[in-house]
Amino acid sequence: MPDATDHRTATSDLEAVLASLAYLLTRSQEHERQTARAGITAARSDVYLLRALAETEGASRVGDLASRLLVKSSHVTRQIDRLQNQQLVERTPDAADRRARQVALTAEGRAMLDRLKQANITGLTAALDGIPEPDVAATVSVLRHLVERYVHGVRATALSEDDADPPRQA
Repeated sequence: MPDATDHRTATSDLEAVLASLAYLLTRSQEHERQTARAGITAARSDVYLLRALAETEGASRVGDLASRLLVKSSHVTRQIDRLQNQQLVERTPDAADRRARQVALTAEGRAMLDRLKQANITGLTAALDGIPEPDVAATVSVLRHLVERYVHGVRATALSEDDADPPRQA
């Protein structure tokens, strides 16, 4: 029967594996290799923004995207400008608020993201060779849970930091 020491050891092992995986996946050379394989050029942060837009399956407001990506709206606005210049996203009026704009993927943006996703899947398929499908599915389940918990923790921390900030003087 597993005890608390086994759980701590497993958690420590997981931390080490995740640190290695994060390093390998976020290396600039790896990103450049993956985007080259997909025949595109895009910054990592731009790819994450495009993925966030694709997951919304429609248009999204800049503030909602910033919240989803855990960044400031001004950062997303600059990215949207860059991506719009590349014709990967488009801004449209927000039907609910005439002052606001919605952002959506263009057909070209969706195609670019699909090519990158396919290149990533090809690499993952090779890396997962020989690992049973149920193990992969279990890993996906655990990692989704872990991401949800981390996102919840980051948002809770950000909210408590916002509450702790003194009011600004005008």
